[in-house]
Amino acid sequence: MSGFMIACLLAAAVAGFLVLLYNRLVALRQTRLNAFSDIDVQLKQRYDLVPRLVETVKGYAAHEKGVLETVTAARAAVGTAASGAGSERLQAEGALGGALARLMVVAENYPTLKADGNFQNLMNQLSGIEDKIAAARRFFNNATNEYNTGVQQFPANIIAGMFHFGTEPFFDVSSDEKAAINKAPEVKFG
Repeated sequence: MSGFMIACLLAAAVAGFLVLLYNRLVALRQTRLNAFSDIDVQLKQRYDLVPRLVETVKGYAAHEKGVLETVTAARAAVGTAASGAGSERLQAEGALGGALARLMVVAENYPTLKADGNFQNLMNQLSGIEDKIAAARRFFNNATNEYNTGVQQFPANIIAGMFHFGTEPFFDVSSDEKAAINKAPEVKFG
């Protein structure tokens, strides 16, 4: 076998390896985008549910105007955030989640509201959606982790740099959501 043939085979093997790396990065990016699409469906349902929930609470908790305005503003921010899985959208969704958590804390202070059938139905729907969002977030964050790892590992990082594959943000719990989660619930009797 001549040196030229060996060089051609070696070049073909290297080229094939680079194509495999590139295709793997594309597949990881698509998996991440697909995972966010799953979240997006649940977030849209939550987004559509918020006005009904706010209107139900308004009748019972009129003096909690600030909380209701925060929820409404957070929902509006989600509506104006750039679509896709960028950090602006992820932050807006996190703020809406935190505002909804504060709304639930307010609702705890109104026993008649908690007993209202319409409110209970909306809360059950919201609870189901939030559970689905949590599961979809876990899947999305796993896909993001795999993608980011693929982009940063050698030798794929060379291909990633050449074709502008960059690391992507995770879908984290916002500071508002963390505060609401960590707040001890009030227990009132009678």
